[in-house]
Amino acid sequence: MKYLFITDCPEIAKYVDQCGVDRIFIDLELLGKVERQGNRDTVISHHRVESISRVKEVVHQAEVLVRVNPLNPDSADEIEQVLDQGADALMLPMFRSVEEVEWFCDRVNSRAQVVPLVETLGAMQQLELIVQLPGVSQVHIGLNDLHLELELGFMFELMSNGMVEEMSAICRNAQIPFGIGGISTMDTGLVSGRLVLSEHARLGSEWVILSRSFHQLAYSLQELQEKVDLPLELEKVNQHFAEQLKRSKFEIEQDKQTLYHAINQVARNDLSERNAS
Repeated sequence: MKYLFITDCPEIAKYVDQCGVDRIFIDLELLGKVERQGNRDTVISHHRVESISRVKEVVHQAEVLVRVNPLNPDSADEIEQVLDQGADALMLPMFRSVEEVEWFCDRVNSRAQVVPLVETLGAMQQLELIVQLPGVSQVHIGLNDLHLELELGFMFELMSNGMVEEMSAICRNAQIPFGIGGISTMDTGLVSGRLVLSEHARLGSEWVILSRSFHQLAYSLQELQEKVDLPLELEKVNQHFAEQLKRSKFEIEQDKQTLYHAINQVARNDLSERNAS
């Protein structure tokens, strides 16, 4: 399992690179994000394009992935700025058609990896076409915005209702590497990181975004090290994931049912609270 760590702080990036994080995730996406997520318990980054080259200079193993804004009149200029800064991969969010991804791939023109972020109904419905585009290097399945668009109460319902499984199968059949959403540390989360990781192993997901429980919204290296023992937490993930790959078919099915039961319980509780209010 490969890990994405969200930061544009060079000091933190250098440290997490040494800890074994595979990708530093710099998040430039702001257009429409506050309107979609502003009243929810989500993290909205305010990263700067100038940070890309600074992070790139200090990491030695990890790639630098940059999420740009959804397509807009300034997209061509933004793509050039990000590439000039040395990004290894560009993630396109909030697209709804294969034509948007095709345009994006043409603009990047093989100068970096292209990672479509599947987080809208249109993107999900056209995924079979998207994975066939020659410029698409890999796919990330986003859970947060997609569950909002589908008016689900809990983002992991996309796992228990079979949608993530269908998208994963499309990627596997096309031999396109893919990742799914984010994950909490192994012993935290509304649904534990351990259970969610078991589904990644079952579906063949190759990477995941490390959620706030891995960084506690730290803005400096000192603050991060005071709040989180990152090497220990990553060791727990590595160990648990290795164990998941050794499971029998019976154990895999058991873990799947346990996960889905836990997800559906959270969703039911959320629905009850909303109805009560």
